[in-house]
Amino acid sequence: MGDPAPGGGWRGWAVHLAGGLAPRAGAVELVNVSRSGALSTDVMDGQLAAARAARPHLASVVAGANDTLRAAFDIRRVAEALDTVIGTLRAEGAVVLTACLPDPGRMLGLPAPLARPLARRMRAVNTVVHTLSRRYEAVHIHLAEHAWVAERAAWSVDRLHPSELGHRLLAREFHAALTARGLATGPPPAEALDGPPPSLLSGAWWMATRGTRWVADRCTDLLPDLLKLAAIECRHAVQGTGHQLDARDLRETRAALAAIVRDRTAHGAHQTGHVDQPRHADRAGHADRAGHADRAVHADRAVWTNGATMAG
Repeated sequence: MGDPAPGGGWRGWAVHLAGGLAPRAGAVELVNVSRSGALSTDVMDGQLAAARAARPHLASVVAGANDTLRAAFDIRRVAEALDTVIGTLRAEGAVVLTACLPDPGRMLGLPAPLARPLARRMRAVNTVVHTLSRRYEAVHIHLAEHAWVAERAAWSVDRLHPSELGHRLLAREFHAALTARGLATGPPPAEALDGPPPSLLSGAWWMATRGTRWVADRCTDLLPDLLKLAAIECRHAVQGTGHQLDARDLRETRAALAAIVRDRTAHGAHQTGHVDQPRHADRAGHADRAGHADRAVHADRAVWTNGATMAG
């Protein structure tokens, strides 16, 4: 979303990145199982099976922002889903790509009482992603901290998906990280655009054709809950006790991560095996074809699955 393909449809950062993973054309097969609007539980319950069927060498799991835009947001459920997805892919030999995401309230330009609760939710999700990325040795991009994230030109008309420029910049960030770990051997994705940047006219057209429906969906789901959170936010601001809300969210996030550790310990290992489990025998015997977590993608055919979405 946000990066129209020259021939129609959508393209995105995964396509830009795939071309730079190996020096020879056709050496990388991109399997895109993502879906706009997917929650972390959707990734676990639906996309994971499709990704595993592709038996990927690299797998991107960039998810969580959609969860923050739902009234039923539960950081423990998000943590459990992402741990299952990332842990399963890692256990089966894939190198996982992850990213922390920018605050959707800031991207949408919401007033502070509405934006702060969303910021706390996104902080909680990013804390989980940071922790899981370390645990499973993922190739992790600190997207929320990059200066270009604040540039309007990097975002599409909905202000939640990157524009073509944003997709290209994200692809370049991942390419640099993969190259540093010896996992990308092709040229970096081009930064030059081949399409027009978002305009005021395109923004108005999106709001008229799709944005109104998007806002209506959020109003029936998120907005009533967000208004309640904003009222609590205002009360704490008047009392000077906003730090209590920060402390509460931090406790809940830590509890969610602790629960994952307890569950894993109780079962003795991850439900699909240990994270250092070797690849399946039929793949492990062909190192030049399958590669390893610390080797470049220089195979005759490497498979990469792109899962979830940034937001939508």
